[in-house]
Amino acid sequence: MKTSRGLRFVITLFHRGANPLLLVAIIFVLLSTSACLYRSGPTRRKPVPSPVTTAPAPVYTYRVVNAYPHDPQAFTQGLAFDNGILYEGTGLYGSSSLRRVDRETGEVLQIHNLPAEYFGEGITVYQGTIIQLTWQSYTGFIYDRDSFDLLRQFSYPTEGWGVTHDGERIIMSDGTSILHFLDPVTFSETGSVEVHDNDMPVTRINELEHINGEIYANVWQTDEIAIIDPRDGRVTGWIDLSGLLPTREVSGQVDVLNGIAYDSPAGRLFVTGKLWPWLFEIELVARQ
Repeated sequence: MKTSRGLRFVITLFHRGANPLLLVAIIFVLLSTSACLYRSGPTRRKPVPSPVTTAPAPVYTYRVVNAYPHDPQAFTQGLAFDNGILYEGTGLYGSSSLRRVDRETGEVLQIHNLPAEYFGEGITVYQGTIIQLTWQSYTGFIYDRDSFDLLRQFSYPTEGWGVTHDGERIIMSDGTSILHFLDPVTFSETGSVEVHDNDMPVTRINELEHINGEIYANVWQTDEIAIIDPRDGRVTGWIDLSGLLPTREVSGQVDVLNGIAYDSPAGRLFVTGKLWPWLFEIELVARQ
């Protein structure tokens, strides 16, 4: 009943001699109903946001340029080029090492073995030194690049997986979707980004390599390398390396793809894997 009609009904009852207490009760009900309607106001539907469509990151395949012998006992955790020289970090307790390797033959030219309690992880060459992470010991090592003499240690609060640098910051992965940016002197964290593709986090980020302003990252237990914008963690491309190892003869046990190195002056990209007998030089091919 609308309020105006209700008042007219009350007036009619009054003229007909209705009980005054009944009239007061009816007026109270009408006023309460009117107040509730005023407070609630008109019902408004919430606007439904328009769906945002993001173009998928492009996918690249590869062309094998060359394949070089690689130590099949090397549990590769990190790979790096510097001044034409290939450096490698290997893992496993009791077998972890830092190596200088002849790219053409796979011969180990120089080696530093880590103490047995450390599981070696990623490496990067930075301003005449080599930085090497360990997996669950929260400890990193800094060596002289030429002599492999241990210069100092540093610590971090997460697991250590991959490491690279952009010339100003050390960039580190910990097996999650997070990349950590570290000060190269104090190794304190100065920032971080979450790696994501179409707003979905990309986890198990492993070995890293900084190439032309982007970060190339192995995704553990896959044949994929993510190309990442370090400014916001967005995946700008994928490299699908499926079928790479079977292009060459393989005997013995092998493990997952892991290891990215870039020879910057020559523009050459190298990849390998844990216990792989081959180091591959590849060129990227856009998938049609």
